[in-house]
Order: sequence, then structure tokens, then C-alpha cells
Amino acid sequence: MRYLLDTHALLWWLVDDEQLSAPSRAAIGDPDNDLFVSSASAWEISTKHRLGKLPEAGEIVRDFGDLLRQAQMIPLPVSIEHALEAGALPDHHRDPFDRMLIAQSALEDMPIITRDPAFAAYGVDLVW
Repeated sequence: MRYLLDTHALLWWLVDDEQLSAPSRAAIGDPDNDLFVSSASAWEISTKHRLGKLPEAGEIVRDFGDLLRQAQMIPLPVSIEHALEAGALPDHHRDPFDRMLIAQSALEDMPIITRDPAFAAYGVDLVW
């Protein structure tokens, strides 16, 4: 199965945070699953770290590519199609990072691992 990780799910997996749900932990930990991380998540983490909203994420920002490789996660670039879809989404969710993840989840036909209930308004499959 292929999954796209929301940014908080990725961060909680990397730091082994107990806030990550059991079903999410099982999906991420299953070696038979392909796990994708959007470049939008790298942008979000870096931005929030710079703004002081994620002060503890310095090492994650610095070693992002290596951490993904070690976790056997697959980077998902933002394409023109993703950008157009994210821009065209209805305003159920205003966060531009989340809108990109929703667009990628829909276009790539991948459930998204997220605790954000607002994603459901877009008809994408959720795991939490």
C-alpha cells in the first residue's frame, strides 16, 4: 500500500512521539508499505522552524534527506498538476501546506496519514 504522510505524522514518527496513533504507527512501520513525504512538508518544517514554531526541528531540517532515506521514505515533489489542484480546492481548509498534501493525496491516489479531520471534507482517504 502507498501512503502520504502529513507533516505532523512524519515529525511524530521521526521523534517517536506518543501522539502518533496506533493505526498510523502500524501503517508507517509496515515494511510492505511505500511511504511518501511531500516536499511541501520539508517547506513547512523549515518555515515553522525559522519562525520559532518548531524550535526543536533544527536537526530534522538540517538532515531531512538523510532522515527520509534512513526511514525508507520516498520524497514526493510538488508538480504543476499538484499546484493547480491545490489552488483550485474549495476553502474547507485554508492552510497552504495542507492544501498541497490534500491535492497530492487525491491526484496520486494515496491515503494520507493525518489526524486533521478537515481533510475528510475533500474526499481523500485518511488513516489515523
